[in-house]
Amino acid sequence: MAFGGWPEEALEFYEGLEADNSKSYWTSNKVVYEDKVLRPMTELTEHLAAEFGEPKIFRPYRDIRFSADKTPYKTHIGATIGGTSYVQFSADGLAAGSGMWHMDPEQVDRYRAAVAAERTGAELEAIIEKIAKADVEVHGHGTLKSAPRGYPPGHPRIALLRHKGLTTWQHWDPEPWLQTPQAADRVLSFLRTSAAFCSWLTSNVRG
Repeated sequence: MAFGGWPEEALEFYEGLEADNSKSYWTSNKVVYEDKVLRPMTELTEHLAAEFGEPKIFRPYRDIRFSADKTPYKTHIGATIGGTSYVQFSADGLAAGSGMWHMDPEQVDRYRAAVAAERTGAELEAIIEKIAKADVEVHGHGTLKSAPRGYPPGHPRIALLRHKGLTTWQHWDPEPWLQTPQAADRVLSFLRTSAAFCSWLTSNVRG
């Protein structure tokens, strides 16, 4: 079935879950989750899979084993697409991201070497500049307060060198288009805008 958007009931479901994150609420509204939340996400990710890779929708249950917060359910639905992209829906609306949130130590080393190198570092700067002009946010993660070991504080790309993760992100507040196929168009545009960014990370960092 073709993706048609998330109906108003999907937003209402998460508004209710935020107010009452309990098994009784979940049980009494599970049919709404499956039909109004999960089904549209499945349809959307299947629509995107041909261009961006295999999707995986995360389970709605929180891992509370090591958390002080014992509420049992996530107040959003999230899915990965391929190895570099992510889509999320909640009462706050729709969001999408791409890139590498957390790099392992070897990946961090490869990332910094590529950022420091003149050709690949300049390529990343140009990609980020183009993404910013499209109103897509670029975020660094695990950012050091000072220059990483082996790199001078005055390096022209020192801000990028300090990151241990790098992603793009875009969020859309709930609006009428969210209930239509236009929601897929927004995510598709974001992923295409981020494609060169993901390609750079895949080529230079993933290994």
